[in-house]
Amino acid sequence: MDIVFGALKMAALVALVWVCGENRRAVSSRQIVVGLALQLGLALLLLKAPMLENAMLGLNALVTALQNATNAGTGFVFGYLGGADLPFSEPWPGAAFVLAFKALPLILVISALSSLLYYWRIIPLLVRGFSFCLERTMNVGGALGISVSANIFVGMIEAPLFIRPYLARMTRSELFTLMTSGMATIAGTMLVLYASILEPVVPGALGHILVASIISAPAAIMVSRLMIPETGEITVGRVQPPQAALSSMDAVVKGTVEGVKLLLNVTAMLVVFVALVALANMILETLPLPGGDPLTLQRMLGWIMSPLVWLAGVPWSEAQTAGSLMGTKIVLNELVAYLDMARLPADALSPRSRMIMTYAMCGFANLGSLGIMVGGIGAMVPERRDEIVALGPRSIVAGVFATLLTGAVIGILY
Repeated sequence: MDIVFGALKMAALVALVWVCGENRRAVSSRQIVVGLALQLGLALLLLKAPMLENAMLGLNALVTALQNATNAGTGFVFGYLGGADLPFSEPWPGAAFVLAFKALPLILVISALSSLLYYWRIIPLLVRGFSFCLERTMNVGGALGISVSANIFVGMIEAPLFIRPYLARMTRSELFTLMTSGMATIAGTMLVLYASILEPVVPGALGHILVASIISAPAAIMVSRLMIPETGEITVGRVQPPQAALSSMDAVVKGTVEGVKLLLNVTAMLVVFVALVALANMILETLPLPGGDPLTLQRMLGWIMSPLVWLAGVPWSEAQTAGSLMGTKIVLNELVAYLDMARLPADALSPRSRMIMTYAMCGFANLGSLGIMVGGIGAMVPERRDEIVALGPRSIVAGVFATLLTGAVIGILY
């Protein structure tokens, strides 16, 4: 009965996406069925097949290894602030944890490793494999299939670089799908960082976040085609991914330099947006409201997003808390939302709800990403910049719905 109820709520999410569409009569029911089936099939394969399930859980050892390796570097540079032996006793566990020195530098290590794997042609090989699957099942062109698949492993700006020569002649629907896939997935440089934050409250966090990014790819195609159906001729063709480095050492160096830019960007965004939310809450707290509880931005977002996270499978008694997390993810970013979830009291969300929200928040759909996407893709194809700007806000909505559907799939399985 729970599975049937979950499927009905998932259907309601799809219906909401359809209502947001601009040409509802042109929507292909086949794409809805195939998209949902592919999501569910991939989730079953990756999470329930014994061999793959054990492999996903085994990725926890990789998180620990990468975190320990990063601590060796940060401890050497920053001393006890970065993870070296403390010269004093902690008053409570975790009191000496400093996000900027112990967690965020992981971005540098992952960026260097990603660049190395790219140079060794491992990432391009994986991208081509996923692209082949999407082309055969979701009826997308080769160029779009490559970009959507690349978004599973790289960021929303790096992925379009794979198909830069084709951007100018993509259809409007294809361009929107490309933007939505960037909003609905995360980059490999952030994957391990999120897993290290969530591991204490979500066992096997790395495997789950990786699965979330994979199964959100078909969801992004389906949602984008519901909102802007394809009525033109799909863009065919393939391109060889650009060779960004001359040697393995060059790849490590260039990956580290790119990681520095990303690290500074993430740090600055955290400082500014957390400060702005705090300022907004100070203003809201001055409003006279009955009941005693002060009004905060998180509470307001919780009211708005509660029905949507309920449709994704979170019980109504926990929907306000989960909705606040989802709202924080949209207004700020998923990193802040994951940090907030990790700090919640143990009884605030059930283990199943935490699992659903881990998947539902696993995407770049937020206001800050919109500026990054418009600036990056607009620079690649300046003649379509106005079109990209117009599609930007809708890509956030599409990205949120795609990850909510991913969370709904997990809610049915758990």
